[in-house]
Amino acid sequence: MTKLVALTFDVEHDCPPFAHTRKGMQYGLSGVMDMLEEKGVKGTFLFTGRMAEEFPKLARRAGKKHELGCHGLEHERFDGLDALEVKRRLNEAKGMLERFGDVISFRAPNFQFPDRYYPILLELGFKVDSTKARHKGWSKGVTWISGVLEVPATTTSIVTRLPWRLQMRFHRKFESPVVYIFHPWEFIEMPKRLRPDCWFGTGRGALEKLGKLIDYHLDSGAKFVTLRELLSLKIDPKP
Repeated sequence: MTKLVALTFDVEHDCPPFAHTRKGMQYGLSGVMDMLEEKGVKGTFLFTGRMAEEFPKLARRAGKKHELGCHGLEHERFDGLDALEVKRRLNEAKGMLERFGDVISFRAPNFQFPDRYYPILLELGFKVDSTKARHKGWSKGVTWISGVLEVPATTTSIVTRLPWRLQMRFHRKFESPVVYIFHPWEFIEMPKRLRPDCWFGTGRGALEKLGKLIDYHLDSGAKFVTLRELLSLKIDPKP
């Protein structure tokens, strides 16, 4: 069976909450989009509402040439909010993003979104979520939660910043659908005054490794998909 691979990007300011700059947005994200488009691969770009507001050209490009999704309003933690505030923030973010394209996919910041709030996602028109994560202990695979297709993330972005030879042993073992996570700030050199996971392996080398990752899966016969496209593919979600 053909392996399905989704490249997803949490489009946020630089390594929140440890930095507040936007250098990844200013200098990193457009190069990522260039690479994907040159290789004929679509990504899912999950913008916060604020980043779409500040960088409309990038949001519009994501909506036109890839998939545009939602990553909250301001990179907030939803597990600390009540239902009314969750709905208000998601509704505001979705309204901002829909200026640039149709939005049906979501991932919460910090992989924190309580199951009791999934009916809110459905009510607001979100059909796919990728907040659950295998590297955070999720073991159910692709499933449905309150009418929303849950497509768990496969691995932390630290893995895709490792030396390429070390990475390959992980890529071979990942089960379909493989959902990778990246961030714009990983593709610029982050300062070492931040905690290590904010700067390790960042910069030009991260972009080169992304290119190798794409080529590896293309050469292996994998099919690249967006989160939206997983709705229409037969990936055998559990009821």
